[in-house]
Amino acid sequence: MIELGIPLLLSLLPLPLLMRLLPSVTSADEAAVRAPFSHRWRRLAESRRFDIRGRATSQVLMWLIWALLLLGAARPQWIGEPIELSNSGRDLMMALDLSGSMQIEDMQVGNSLVSRITAVKAIAADFASRRAGDRVGLILFGTRAYVQAPLTFDVKTVTRFIQEAQLGFAGEDTAIGDALGLAIKRLRERPAESRVLILLTDGQDTASTVDPMEAAALASEMNVRVYTIGISRRLGNRTNASGEVDEALLTAVAEATGGRYFRARTPQELQGIYQILDELEPVEQEATTFRPIQSLAWLPIGCALFLGLVLIVLRALPSQDAMGAVHAR
Repeated sequence: MIELGIPLLLSLLPLPLLMRLLPSVTSADEAAVRAPFSHRWRRLAESRRFDIRGRATSQVLMWLIWALLLLGAARPQWIGEPIELSNSGRDLMMALDLSGSMQIEDMQVGNSLVSRITAVKAIAADFASRRAGDRVGLILFGTRAYVQAPLTFDVKTVTRFIQEAQLGFAGEDTAIGDALGLAIKRLRERPAESRVLILLTDGQDTASTVDPMEAAALASEMNVRVYTIGISRRLGNRTNASGEVDEALLTAVAEATGGRYFRARTPQELQGIYQILDELEPVEQEATTFRPIQSLAWLPIGCALFLGLVLIVLRALPSQDAMGAVHAR
């Protein structure tokens, strides 16, 4: 369906005709100027003048140009059929650990080992790219935690931010509690039944200003479900400085909020975890619809430019009377 954005502009179509009907204003005290060689100038002007048919064609072309320019200014646009957008209603925040230990190469891919961050970024980016209908946000944390992307339907941008994340952006240590607190702050204003946080880390909490369990208790009060994922081949605990993943802490945080803890020793296990998370029960909200709109203003404007070129060419050609006079001489 084609519609005009400003149809009122078409009421100006008869304006050129009205201008021609107005009486011309001439001054009674016009000054006369004597010009030498005036007969030569007059002959030159006659050689460029249209005959009656040419003047009629010129007037028609100018009116068409005026009409096409008005049509373009009226913003013609094609409006497509309504498209319904599926809106699951989940608000999903992802917290990604960028501490120094994520550079350890112990993730088996084929016959070679890759760093933890390489495997995590590839799989997390794929997970985020498939979140159609969800608002997705991204928190990066190390010694500090910060929001890289707020909650948004633009999953392409979030996916790109995950792929571009680099170790050292947020420091070498691990602030799990701060990441939890920041995620809760971003999710607390969203519908209570759709608040989800996926926190991925390979270490212990070593730099938080907020105790992780206190943050977990606040998350429980705010109905934020936290799913924690531990990345490492080795196990650890909060009292074992030589350990890697503090499974006891991550399990306690997840259970306190109604979520689950997952352990990923290989990229394949991590992929399986994301498949489980992909099946979270969506929260149905009101469906939204939109109609695609495509501007068509370029069509009449382009035609007006073409007709303008034609008019210029016609005006540059000598009239038939002038050509006959030249041959007569």
